[in-house]
Amino acid sequence: MKSILRASLLALGAALYAAQAHAEPISFYMPEDVTYSDAIPAPEDSFGYEVGSRPVRHGDMVTYLREVAAASDRVTVETIGYTHEQRPILFFTVTSPENQARIDQIREAHLARLRGEAVAEDTPLVLWINFGVHGAESSGMDAAMPALYHFAAASDADIGDTLDDTVILFTAVFNPDGHSRRVNHVETFFSQAQNTDPADVIHNLWTEARTNHYWFDLNRQWLLLTQPEAQAWIGKWHEWKPMVSADYHEMGSSSPFYFHPGEALRRNPLIPERARDLTYRIAQQHTSDFLDPEARLYTTQEGFDNFYIGKGSTYPQINGSLGILFEIGAARGGEIETDRGLVTHGDNVRTQFRTVLTTVEGARNIRDELIDYQRSYFEQSLRMASQDNRRAYVFTAAGDPERANRFVRLLRMHDIEVYELESDVRADGRTYRAGQSFIVPMSQTQHRMIRGIFDQVTEFEENIFYDVSGWTLPLAYDLDYSALSGLRSVSWSDDLATGDFEAAPAPDVAPYGYVLEWSHTYAPRALNRVLSAGLYARAGTEPVTAETTRGRVELGRGAIFVPYARQDMSREDIHALMQTIAQEDGVTVHALTSGLTPTDGADFGAAGIFRALEQPHVLLAFDDGLSRYDAGEMWWTLDHQHDMEVTLVRKDDVGGLNLGDYTHIILVGGNARLSASAEEAVSDWIRRDGGALIATRQAAIWAQEAFFDREEEDEEERSEPLERLNVSEMAVREAEHVIGGALFETDLDISHPLGFGFNDRTLPVQRNMTSVLIRPEDDPYAVVAEYTDEPLLSGYASERRQTEIAGTPAVVAERLGRGSVIMMADNPVFRATFPGSERLLMNAIFFSGMIDGARGVYEEE
Repeated sequence: MKSILRASLLALGAALYAAQAHAEPISFYMPEDVTYSDAIPAPEDSFGYEVGSRPVRHGDMVTYLREVAAASDRVTVETIGYTHEQRPILFFTVTSPENQARIDQIREAHLARLRGEAVAEDTPLVLWINFGVHGAESSGMDAAMPALYHFAAASDADIGDTLDDTVILFTAVFNPDGHSRRVNHVETFFSQAQNTDPADVIHNLWTEARTNHYWFDLNRQWLLLTQPEAQAWIGKWHEWKPMVSADYHEMGSSSPFYFHPGEALRRNPLIPERARDLTYRIAQQHTSDFLDPEARLYTTQEGFDNFYIGKGSTYPQINGSLGILFEIGAARGGEIETDRGLVTHGDNVRTQFRTVLTTVEGARNIRDELIDYQRSYFEQSLRMASQDNRRAYVFTAAGDPERANRFVRLLRMHDIEVYELESDVRADGRTYRAGQSFIVPMSQTQHRMIRGIFDQVTEFEENIFYDVSGWTLPLAYDLDYSALSGLRSVSWSDDLATGDFEAAPAPDVAPYGYVLEWSHTYAPRALNRVLSAGLYARAGTEPVTAETTRGRVELGRGAIFVPYARQDMSREDIHALMQTIAQEDGVTVHALTSGLTPTDGADFGAAGIFRALEQPHVLLAFDDGLSRYDAGEMWWTLDHQHDMEVTLVRKDDVGGLNLGDYTHIILVGGNARLSASAEEAVSDWIRRDGGALIATRQAAIWAQEAFFDREEEDEEERSEPLERLNVSEMAVREAEHVIGGALFETDLDISHPLGFGFNDRTLPVQRNMTSVLIRPEDDPYAVVAEYTDEPLLSGYASERRQTEIAGTPAVVAERLGRGSVIMMADNPVFRATFPGSERLLMNAIFFSGMIDGARGVYEEE
């Protein structure tokens, strides 16, 4: 055994910590007077260097943390998932050896306890620690090393009772791909002489390293669950349903240390007030045991809220846990000079780690209150359900089973019970068909989570939001859904629905050709297979009736016709490809017996009805002022969802390319303005080469000005002097007309090529900007979608903004020479969670050549 004492320098006080070199031995981090075992390797023993002297690569961290687990009978480790770049996500269970021997029994007892069942009084508390959800936030990741070392190596006398009383669950790290990107950045710009100047590039990384491979902010994924990292950790979270979840982050370097309970007025009303009270009790442990004795600056109730339920510190609170956010001023390059003095990475790691200890101790000190709170939370949820006049929700996605199944999978990942309907249900003027629809009973312990997903909320106590204010997910998925006030005549399956992907029936061998239905989620992926194989394909612009080997079939607009005529591929190989599409994409493929249809003027050879398609070659611009989040969501949708080749190019490099190699350019939100030469090149490419520009959010506002000379009108000049206001009102007034993220209703022209495959004209979209598109004056067909007269569906928008947006275009598609410009006021694939409006993007890519401009002159009557 060896005794690790606080270095003599620590006795000089907190003021001296910041002055130390950022490389520190493990003794710097550890509590005073704790004895540690020689059998457990310290980080410097494994790496050959001290924590903070250089970034720890993910592979080295994985190796070290596995070494600790292998050397300790208090720690077990498992790989719970892999990132897009195939890095492992490790999950550690830390408790006493005696508890490890009965860990499954403990978990079952804990779950029984929260259901209100009697269990042994000594059943441990279950606590959860999040390390490293943001790759650029280095101290939260590196704190995993001293934390695991401490719990594995501390003597029984120093830690025995803590480990007997608790099961501590660590995920290290949440975001391995972003973590690796940060390490590469720091090592790329490392200088032998430490540069503390905030302007130095070593300190300047944010979104690029903050995000995962596809540039997703994983701390918005707890609710949305489109990324593999989030899917991995949410499974373990619900397997255990911990009582406290600690979530470690970094923020601006000059900021003092922050930890919850957070802003008092910015709490989601579905979260009990008592959660905030208990969180404050644990906060007092941080201050009394660590922060006040070292005279450190901190804040607990400003800047951060608990409203959006998809963040790592708020999601636990809507699921019966206490979520605690920690934010510390970053020193990403090692050391950085700030308004509050020198900030060092080593000191940040120490602070994060020491509050892991105070979180555990704080939870132990309110053990009885935690147990009572979690039990009563779920009891109250069932009581709330019994008083709710909604007995269940039913939903379906007409013509698109995968969209409905994807929503089922999401609900199940949130431990929500969902079943298949076994009888037809009539509600809100719709019929929900048995075998095609699902039901979510409200009477379940996840009642609050169901409401958090389904509720449409438009009234708020305060109008300041840290993140989006509206996220009603059935709207995001563009589902038909209804609340049921009674269940007397409703029947559903006994088994929980799984939402598994459904293959379509294998198609027959076609005598004439094949036709694919366009309404399915993966129809674009199927069409891309067809065009990538060099096959000739045509898209239907009108509904038609087809004669098939299985009888007459009604086809909607956008149906894809793959004839035998004009093909270089054999009929046998075409049939094999159609079988692949049915099996792997789930798209229904019909075998045509004839090109003749019973629909007037709509034979499959009709040039005015079926239009030829070309293989898209998409260029996606990013960075140089564009939103990397928006670009990443586009990239993931095209690449991951639809297996499409996408060329990624920095925006400022677009003008130097041979644009003739591409059919489409996508410009996302942010500063989309191109240089004069690049703008001219893009204009020529649209007009002469027939290219299609797809511009979203601010890029759409720029495009309407750049290519059509349409500018937003300035607000009328004030005729009255400014009203005198109190500074105390500034925060609320400044936020009054901000749209941070709300769901709006649009009216969609489903006869337009961009509207093909949609079931009805109502399309919810996510909106987070105030600028509006201007209606074209010379083309009455150009507005594909416009906001309705009362557009707000869910979330916050002031009356003024709702009035300004109502009736304005949401999507405009105009011809420009031989090409087209498609402008979308919103991001149709926001956070990869809008499979409804996602189809707008895919239609814009595959059907842009079918956009026609007005040929006549239209005057107001």
